[in-house]
Amino acid sequence: MSSIIIVILITLGTLFVLLSAIGLVRMPDTYMRISVNTKAATLGVGLILVGTAVFFNDLSTTSRALVIILFVFLTAPVSAHLIGRASYFMGVKLWKGSVMDDLRGKYQRNSHVLKSEIDDTPQNNIDHTRNEDDIVK
Repeated sequence: MSSIIIVILITLGTLFVLLSAIGLVRMPDTYMRISVNTKAATLGVGLILVGTAVFFNDLSTTSRALVIILFVFLTAPVSAHLIGRASYFMGVKLWKGSVMDDLRGKYQRNSHVLKSEIDDTPQNNIDHTRNEDDIVK
């Protein structure tokens, strides 16, 4: 019975990691790639480690696997947020099909200040809208 659970856990984990890799290639912009990669890879690695803990059925291995899962679950979203924030502040363009930009007009390039309200000085703000010249064909 435990071998079936192990196979299911590791297979699901592998499928999530595969979906993460496919999403990394298929998503149109940096922000979607970060989102897909963080969610799917974190879940995939977690499932693989749970399958490993069930397979070895040892306190030492299980405790190590749980600590690694906790570490990945705590650090992956934080690092993805920081990478996305740095990308946005550096001026990485959004995908042309993006519906809304929550930070538009709130970040000032010169002072590096992020405000909670839209700023009325557009010359200091970063423009993330795509022009026809920016689109890679």
